[in-house]
Amino acid sequence: MFENQSIIAISFIVYVLLMFAIAWYAWKNTQNLSDYILGGRSIGRWVAALSAGASDMSGWLLLGLPGYAYAAGYESFWLALGLLIGTYCNWRFVALRLRIYSEQADDALTLPAFFVARFGRHKHLLQVISALFILLFFMFYTSSGLVAGGKLFETVFDFPYQWAVTLGMLIIVGYTFLGGFLAVAWTDLVQGLLMLAALLIVPIVSLHSVGGWQTSVDMITLKNPELLNMFSDSGGQPLTLLAIFSLLGWGLGYFGQPHILARFQAIKSPGLVKSSRRIAVSWSLLTMTGAILVGLSGIAYIQPGLESGDTEKVFMLLVSALFHPVIAGILLAAILAAVMSTADSQLLVSSSTLTEDFYKTLIRPNASDKELVLIGRLAVVVVALIAYIIALEPDSKVLELVAYAWAGFGAAFGPTLILSLYWRRMNSFGALAGIITGGVTVVVWKQLSGGWFDLYEIVPGVLLATFAIVVMSRVTPEPEATILKRHGEIEAQLNQY
Repeated sequence: MFENQSIIAISFIVYVLLMFAIAWYAWKNTQNLSDYILGGRSIGRWVAALSAGASDMSGWLLLGLPGYAYAAGYESFWLALGLLIGTYCNWRFVALRLRIYSEQADDALTLPAFFVARFGRHKHLLQVISALFILLFFMFYTSSGLVAGGKLFETVFDFPYQWAVTLGMLIIVGYTFLGGFLAVAWTDLVQGLLMLAALLIVPIVSLHSVGGWQTSVDMITLKNPELLNMFSDSGGQPLTLLAIFSLLGWGLGYFGQPHILARFQAIKSPGLVKSSRRIAVSWSLLTMTGAILVGLSGIAYIQPGLESGDTEKVFMLLVSALFHPVIAGILLAAILAAVMSTADSQLLVSSSTLTEDFYKTLIRPNASDKELVLIGRLAVVVVALIAYIIALEPDSKVLELVAYAWAGFGAAFGPTLILSLYWRRMNSFGALAGIITGGVTVVVWKQLSGGWFDLYEIVPGVLLATFAIVVMSRVTPEPEATILKRHGEIEAQLNQY
């Protein structure tokens, strides 16, 4: 499919070596568990913003979303709108509070550790249940990144799918194992900028090549005019409110994604949150717009059309057709960047959970920092191997794997986190009820279909989790006086910002 594969391969190799150089430098600056998990809370506004965005979007941004836009047309704008609103609200209503609260709450390094410090009671139960859901859903989320990497190497170099997935896993595990959070955050900055450049360049060139936007619209109209209607599907059927709410509901997931929330905790100073928010929201707007335009321009450019199973390859096909191999190699490296920037973050959070919330809490409470960092690195390998096994199924779809994991995190942790940051009356009973109800609802709802069960599982998951938190917190005792006092002190501190 791709000519001059050797030139493209050189671009890939140079890019991967750059990522490993950053990881090696981060390894030299990783001294303890706080450094490995949160980079010592030392990252600046640009790193925080682009690391949060890059780790959020993953290979889904260059494969899943363009493929969805190619297949569904303007319907994809509903999905992007939900995600953009979710991005803004997460930075606006969660980032600052979590940054301050997590540091004040016993310098909590992970989300389960924050819940334990926030509520005081049921420490082991709360920490272990939270950790179990994190590991469950990250298995699927990380595997989506490995699937995206597999499709990249399979398409570009004609590797067998299983070998392609294996190569992607080895690259990602290698530099995450070495550098921890600093490697992940610093490489995310580079990868976020590369993803942005690719998603601006490719649609501009592809639209120009077919004669401009109006010509593309005319060609799409000839192929299927329903693709240019936001209120109908590609078959001409009106979009139901259920379908629209399902697409917009993706935005609800942001509040419970541990790998994104970790960036909020790691920001050097609470005063940097506002400027980071502006950078992050702008980046998300530009990249998602570019991704949709890639899919739409692909409808006009690629003749004959792609089969339904190949739509996620539209970005790669446009790059192959439109660019010199040197430029193509750089642009295709953006897919690798997207895959790496999310998979490494997910591996790190899973590793942090196994180390901090299982090993240190239940097995070796007095373990040294050196020992914990070693266990964290070994945990990266274990989690990656399980995700790798899931990813070996060649018919796996990136968007489907991401949708399931995104819903699981959003429902299990989103309502629990938001209410824990804003509602002082919430207690550990409510937190446990919210996490369990949200997570279980997603798992069960996913297995059902027809009627209301066609609604994206994150929506009922968030609603039922919120209801469970409020009811259980109301019918059980108030939090301890020391917890209430600290919540009040943090509220006062927030007024400075």
